[in-house]
Amino acid sequence: MQNDDTKAAQSVGRRAALGALGAVSALAGLCSLAPQIARAQAWPTKPVKLIVPFAAGGGTDAFARPLTKVLSAAFGQSFVIDNRAGAGGTLGAELAAKSPADGYNWLVGAVHHTIAVSLYPKLGYDLQKDLMPCTMLASVPNVVVINPQRLPQIKSFADFQKYVKANPGRLNFASAGNGTAHHLIVEMWKTATGSQAQHVPYRGAGPAMADLLAGQVDFMFDGLGTSVPHINSGKLLALAVTTAKRSFALPNVPTLAEVGVPGFDAGTWYGIWAPAGTSPETVSRLQQEVAKALAGSELAAIWKTLGAEPGGQAPAEFAKLIDGEVRKWSKVVKDSGAKID
Repeated sequence: MQNDDTKAAQSVGRRAALGALGAVSALAGLCSLAPQIARAQAWPTKPVKLIVPFAAGGGTDAFARPLTKVLSAAFGQSFVIDNRAGAGGTLGAELAAKSPADGYNWLVGAVHHTIAVSLYPKLGYDLQKDLMPCTMLASVPNVVVINPQRLPQIKSFADFQKYVKANPGRLNFASAGNGTAHHLIVEMWKTATGSQAQHVPYRGAGPAMADLLAGQVDFMFDGLGTSVPHINSGKLLALAVTTAKRSFALPNVPTLAEVGVPGFDAGTWYGIWAPAGTSPETVSRLQQEVAKALAGSELAAIWKTLGAEPGGQAPAEFAKLIDGEVRKWSKVVKDSGAKID
């Protein structure tokens, strides 16, 4: 029989062996990660492509272009935009999803992609599987605006809501098209309040705004950036913003939640994705540089003119937002019966 000293020695030996085995395993793990870390640190060694799935001059493009200038300077490599418009942004998103996951292909997209999940019956990609969230670039409230010349009796959102309820279906609203954020945020409000209004879809926000200013339509839940100049000039009256908190650009305009639509929170946001399989270290490196750029004075000034709050969140936080947005817009699409053109 073994004495106590022998058993103790064997126990110590086993612990030492297990400790050594653990150290070897940890070292092996670090060694396997070393090439990925080295590649991420060396990246980029050639021009980087940012696929913008909307036309040049649009909202997404307005955020992507100044970002490329800052990132090119920070990394010492060109960041170039490739505009691939079509099918509500889904063509460009599919192209990005099917691009090589090598850190040289990225999607600069928007809230529209989370809407497309339930709006398009046959997407050629899976947003939550084929694209890897990097970070949010910006968030912009939508704002409820009317032409005061067309509706002079309305001075506040309370007046507006009262008029809508007293005249169901009489007012009409403009949007950038069926299934756009402009459209679905109104549908979200209609469902939340039991309101009725007629939808007038346009091919883009520009023509919709032109007809609102001309008095051809009654109201619009427009992107704040394009409405502010007309609000400041008195051509439009702002009644409420659609996000959970007030906008710095319109500090005296209440939120919908403040004026009788509790819990209402919707808006337009923009972000960056990579093709699934891109090195997490590379994704993290770009996110950190974007966050740094958004904290700088150059982009801060541009974002302010666009009425935007800066993003910069970590990939996991952005992924959580995307999951929530997919669920939210799926319900709105289902409740409203919205269809694409």
